[in-house]
Amino acid sequence: MAEKKQKGPDFARGVSLSKFTDGAMLQGHFKGEPILVARREDAYFAIGAHCTHYSGPLADGLIVDDTVRCPWHHACFSLRTGEAIRAPALAPVTCWKVETTGQKLFVRGKKAGKNPPPAAPAKSPQRVVIVGGGAAAEAAAEMLRHQGYRGRLTMISADDSVPYDRPALSKDFLSGAASKKLLPLHSPDFYRKHKIELLLNARVAAIDPRDHSVQLVKGGGRKFDALLLATGAAPVKLEVPGADLPHVSYLRTRSDCSTIIGKAGKAKSIVVIGASFIAMEVAASLIQRKLQVHIVAPEAVPMEKVLGPGVGAYLQSLHQRKGVVFHLQQSVVSIDEHKVTLTDGHTIEAGLVVIGIGVKPLTDLAERAGIRTDRGVLVDEHLETSVPGIFAAGDIARWPDPLTGERIRVEHWVVAQRQGQTAARNILGHRERFDTVPFFWTTQFDFTLNYVGHAENWDRIDLDGSIEDQNCKLSYQRQGKTLAIATIGRDRQSLEAELAMERSNVPASPS
Repeated sequence: MAEKKQKGPDFARGVSLSKFTDGAMLQGHFKGEPILVARREDAYFAIGAHCTHYSGPLADGLIVDDTVRCPWHHACFSLRTGEAIRAPALAPVTCWKVETTGQKLFVRGKKAGKNPPPAAPAKSPQRVVIVGGGAAAEAAAEMLRHQGYRGRLTMISADDSVPYDRPALSKDFLSGAASKKLLPLHSPDFYRKHKIELLLNARVAAIDPRDHSVQLVKGGGRKFDALLLATGAAPVKLEVPGADLPHVSYLRTRSDCSTIIGKAGKAKSIVVIGASFIAMEVAASLIQRKLQVHIVAPEAVPMEKVLGPGVGAYLQSLHQRKGVVFHLQQSVVSIDEHKVTLTDGHTIEAGLVVIGIGVKPLTDLAERAGIRTDRGVLVDEHLETSVPGIFAAGDIARWPDPLTGERIRVEHWVVAQRQGQTAARNILGHRERFDTVPFFWTTQFDFTLNYVGHAENWDRIDLDGSIEDQNCKLSYQRQGKTLAIATIGRDRQSLEAELAMERSNVPASPS
């Protein structure tokens, strides 16, 4: 078998220092392993060339201080230690020894050992309970241990699986491009090794803030000194006759996805109800399984409310070119064993129906515990709720947006992970503001859009480039202020927009 050709120079043979101005990056290799060499001021660094999340090319990313950000999904790594500083990457990249001799730079081999975790603050809580098993919960548990926390740590998850990569469900896993082995974020051994008590198929019946305890539905409970609520969201149910039939599904969990795949194998025609991100991704994935797919939605243009008419019209035409049939400005009024009926009286054959009309935050536990809620669990800039010592993160948290001053709630994976990481540090007493700019991405067929910021309402969209050529930047504005940036085929501009928003979020220094 021919040896795979490596990209860039062989760092073992040396590279001229003239290739490295301040902030420059160069991908090459050392003994067959891809490596990124970067210069920051007068220091040179060598780390693994690919992001540990989805293997994005870090050389196409952005250097910020002594870190590098991945162009695909905005993970961030330390150039000095290789540490994954910010989700969605959770694992570090390797670090390599760099030597400069004369006017050449050489990579000499991997650095030995791992950086020891910092010592947790002396006043850390003895017992931490995390309610949830999704993005925020898993990221928080991992960050607590990474920060040196050695107290008792319990995760209570209603899911039947160890935490997994939920965005892949509606994309590669549902289309058949990814296997089940790629879904778990860690093996069960990871949780045992790090002494994280992971309770699966477990639900919390009640929280008692005075007694500092949670009670489980199946009996028993856990005491806590600090609690993180990361219960996430649940699909909005469609209230029409037949919506509870066996061939009707929602996609939220790994089990849901496996059920849909199993039912799709027996169906000739599938109806997807809704034109949300999940619904559109589901349609794109299922039609790749050579099935007939219909989308029914009340909108005139899919996703127009979030992304604007231009992107929405392009996504509709893209789906149609792939064979998806749209029934827009329509709703489903009933479902039976073989078909769905629309508001105009037309029927569509349906061996499988997938509903994706939105989600609602699971706030019942918080409300019954006396925690303040308003279309989510209200938290301050440190993600702490109205009850001291109880934090919230992920799809349920509504926090003050530093850009607008408004409270916002964002239902996206990377935001949930980053909130979990911040909440974990604040549980340990760091008092860190959550001022991270929201980020999400969607992939449908060969189309990928990255979105930074948050624009629930906008009055203007500025377009630079061409949506049809998948090479553009869209700026969503309100009253002359840019609230969000979406990019298609311009990953670095997305990183630059994120950085600019971050810097605008920094509080002014006191005079």
